[in-house]
Amino acid sequence: MKIHEFQAKEIFQKYNVPVPTGGVAFTPEEARSIADRLGGYPVVVKAQIHAGGRGKGGGVKLAHSLEEVGTIAGSILGMTLITHQTGPEGRLVQKVLVEQGLNIQKELYLSIVPDRSTAKIVVMASEAGGMDIEEVAEHTPEKIIRVHIDPLAGIQPYHCREVAFGLNLPPAAMKMLTAMLGNLYRMFLETDASLVEINPLVLTAEETVVALDAKVNFDDNGLFRHKDLLEYRDLDEEDPLEIEASQYNLNYINLDGNVGNMVNGAGLAMATMDIIKRAGAEPANFLDVGGGASAEMVENGFRIILSDKNVKGILINIFGGILRCDVLAQGVVEAAKKTNIGVPVVVRMEGTNVEEGRRILAESGLQLITAVDLKDAAGKVAEIVNA
Repeated sequence: MKIHEFQAKEIFQKYNVPVPTGGVAFTPEEARSIADRLGGYPVVVKAQIHAGGRGKGGGVKLAHSLEEVGTIAGSILGMTLITHQTGPEGRLVQKVLVEQGLNIQKELYLSIVPDRSTAKIVVMASEAGGMDIEEVAEHTPEKIIRVHIDPLAGIQPYHCREVAFGLNLPPAAMKMLTAMLGNLYRMFLETDASLVEINPLVLTAEETVVALDAKVNFDDNGLFRHKDLLEYRDLDEEDPLEIEASQYNLNYINLDGNVGNMVNGAGLAMATMDIIKRAGAEPANFLDVGGGASAEMVENGFRIILSDKNVKGILINIFGGILRCDVLAQGVVEAAKKTNIGVPVVVRMEGTNVEEGRRILAESGLQLITAVDLKDAAGKVAEIVNA
């Protein structure tokens, strides 16, 4: 689950991580009111969407007067902000963060992420923070410090010192960063976060370190332990089909292709999408109905796929284990009765009760295209959508 910058900074404050003074506004009038309370200029007006690259897209601007705050907030609120992370369709800006400007001496980068390859938690930091951190990672990766932490032993003072020395901080700021990093690590663990990123982390002229930006993602599988964090969820920032799918316990991600997919198992779904691409088509979605799906879940998944107007063909690829082939077939038939299937459907099934599943589909009266294996299925659906 993603949250907004202003929400992430609320959590930072609970863990004693320094952030600029500010507040969130939904109208130009509220933005001016917040700026007036801050009592000094310049102030920063920042668009709040679930995407990075806002500065390059025109969503972050400095204001040097109360009148300018209102003008800038009015121009950002309601705009469709396009960044490298939003895609060409962009995101509608419905709120802005108004913050006190800082006397910045240096921009740094700091993040905490899990590293599954080593089963450790990694702190990444760089002196080359700011808007071009992606280019630094691509062209000069040696400028990025990586400190691996054993989650069983926890973060140690020498981990913090390694990061602080790597960032070439002055002594006063080094001491402050050490405390900040310990608090961030504790927050990362206690909230079941999957990412904590500060870009930029700034060194001020007063030799303090402040989280000028904040990005936090949470592991969805851990949210049942954090009812308070669920209140941060912003449905306006999520795809409507993905929201609907989550209500039926379906794992659905909307993509920009034209082949709808229904698969059981995340690994099989990834392999199916790869083979579709190799066949010359593009997947329109990732839909994992799960191993224990019922006919009703399959029906809902089918309906959600058909809700995507870009879908020109559907590939159903099921390996019957816990989800039996006859259960899947019954769900497809029920979905067909309740929805108007206006696109061809290619079915590849193997596993438990596969013969019964094929019988149900054959006797349903539906115009289905059967495939002998996954390569055959991908080839047939690619031929359909590219015709």
